[in-house]
Amino acid sequence: MFKSLFKPLNPPIKDWAGKRVWIVGASSGIGAALAIALLDLGAKVAVSARRADRLNELVDSHPDGKNAIVIPFDVTDSDAWSQAVDEVVAHLGELDLVVLGAARYDPQHAWNLNMDEVRASYELNVISMYEAVKHLVPRLLTQRHGGLAIIGSISGYTGLPRAVVYGATKSALQNFTETLYFELEPKGLGVYLISPGFVKTPMTAKNDFEMPGLMTPAQAAQAIISGMARGQFEIRFPRGFANGLRWVSRLPYRWRFPLLHRATKQ
Repeated sequence: MFKSLFKPLNPPIKDWAGKRVWIVGASSGIGAALAIALLDLGAKVAVSARRADRLNELVDSHPDGKNAIVIPFDVTDSDAWSQAVDEVVAHLGELDLVVLGAARYDPQHAWNLNMDEVRASYELNVISMYEAVKHLVPRLLTQRHGGLAIIGSISGYTGLPRAVVYGATKSALQNFTETLYFELEPKGLGVYLISPGFVKTPMTAKNDFEMPGLMTPAQAAQAIISGMARGQFEIRFPRGFANGLRWVSRLPYRWRFPLLHRATKQ
C-alpha cells in the first residue's frame, strides 16, 4: 500500500523517439518551443493553431521538419475539431500524447471589465478544452493508451491582480484536469496538468510589472519534458516561485490576502 503512494501518477515518458504528439496552440510561446524540443528528441509532431504561416515557419526551420505536419484550425470552432482530429490521425495514426495549450490573456480589473474579452477568454481558454476532450477521449479510449496534457497556469491557484478573467479560466482548468485524471487514469490514459509561472511569450509581454522567475519558452519546454519523464500529474515551474505560490494558496484567507497584497503591492 505504502509503495503505491510513491509511484508516479502517470506512466513516465523517457524516450520520445517515434512518439506521436499533437500540440494545439503551437504557433508561439510554450507550444512552439515544446514542438521544437520534441522534434529534437525524435518525436513525430502535429502542430495546430489558427495561423498557418507561423506553423509552417516553425516546421520549415527545423532540420527534422519532415517529422512534423501542420494542421491549422480555430479551436473555438466546434465543427473544425472533428476534421482536425481526423487529419491528425490520418497522418500520425494512434496518438501517444495531445498537448492542449491554446489560450489568451487580457489583463483586467474588476472595475473596468471588457465583456467581449471575458467571453472570448472563456471560449478559448475553457470551452475549447471541452471540445478537445469531446473529440479526443473516445479515440484514446479505443486505443487503450495515450495521454492528454492541459496547459493551465499557477495564476489559477489563487486570486491575483489583473487576473480576474485569466486566473479564473485557469482555475477552472485545474479542476477540469483533476477530474479528467480521476476518470481517465483508471482506464489507462495519462493526464497531465502543466502549470507555468511567468514565461517570456507574447501574452506576458502585456505585463508592465516585474515577473519573478521569468523563464524562456525553451526552458519551459524542458521543464515539461522533465516532468513527464518523472510521470508527474502536475508539472509546475519555475519550481521555487510556483511552489511558493502553491503554499500561499493553501493558507487561511486572513493570512493569504495580506501576504499577497504585500507581495504584489496592490
